[in-house]
Amino acid sequence: MFPGIAFTVRSVVGGAFMGLANLVPGISGGTMLLAVGIYPQFISGVAEVSTLRFRPRVVFTLACVAGAAALALAGGARLIGVLLDRFPWAMYSLFIGLTLGGVPLLWRRLRPASGSVALSATVAVALMALLAVFDPDRIGDGATSGVGASVMLVVAGASGGAAMIVPGVSGAYLLLVLGQYRRIVDAVAGAADAARAAEWAPLAETLHVLAPVALGVTLGVVVVSNLVKAMLEKHERATLGFMLGLLLGAVLGLWPFTEAVPPRMGDVVRGQVLATPEMVAAVDPEHYGRVLVLPSPGEAAAGAVLTLAGFRVSWGISRLGYARKPDTAVASASTPRPTGDTPDSRR
Repeated sequence: MFPGIAFTVRSVVGGAFMGLANLVPGISGGTMLLAVGIYPQFISGVAEVSTLRFRPRVVFTLACVAGAAALALAGGARLIGVLLDRFPWAMYSLFIGLTLGGVPLLWRRLRPASGSVALSATVAVALMALLAVFDPDRIGDGATSGVGASVMLVVAGASGGAAMIVPGVSGAYLLLVLGQYRRIVDAVAGAADAARAAEWAPLAETLHVLAPVALGVTLGVVVVSNLVKAMLEKHERATLGFMLGLLLGAVLGLWPFTEAVPPRMGDVVRGQVLATPEMVAAVDPEHYGRVLVLPSPGEAAAGAVLTLAGFRVSWGISRLGYARKPDTAVASASTPRPTGDTPDSRR
């Protein structure tokens, strides 16, 4: 009735990796599930549960993945936030490498590229370029309460949940470009700290962020699991080409070297027009706009080393799923076995 011990362990490990991956822009949670060999079962399991079929084996497997992911998120959120505060350019250099490290994963399956692959990848790159040009993080961060903020959190959660399903696409990066990454990470860290200290009032205060995000994640996972399963079965190469374009275009919004620019009268900050000198003076430096700058030679060298290190880590993790059959791992994800067909059940 339930999967064996070996598959259960892999489900827990894959869930933990997926949770940590969704804290780090550049690493895909779906890639982590592919790496440990449970991606097909996860996709088919979510699709099955979304049709209100609740086989014990399927529910148990999904509970292992989701529980491990939640624990990893709670445990790692505070560390990621501290590192971003203290070493922003270094972290973003690392993020670029982590993002690019997912490219070989998809290119291995797509080569040689066809016209449909090139077209879908180009469309995806263009979409990511638009996100970078229009600075959606400032648009999304304009309100911290009310219906608009809650809707934005649901959208962010749905985007992150969707990216959890798609190998090679980082949910944390999508939260970055939607301007909700730090807000959600801080809320997760605050909830974890409050739970450990058994302080229920601070824990309840985080629910105005976490509840809409949880709703969005659920919607994103359910909808996209069914969509990805259908698209990979019917239009595999075009779908994988689109994923490749998302990875390449993601780098456009991750330039690590920036400097803060104080606002002036007439500027819009967090959705509010600064109409008086007092309003300008009251803007928190954390909310200043930022412009791209060129790094010093030392920063450029260190950034290149960190980018290469991030690439090696992400690429190395993605290769785990290709140790024996490098050209079939992604293909197996497009035609998943029934969830009950685990490695243990076939022995």
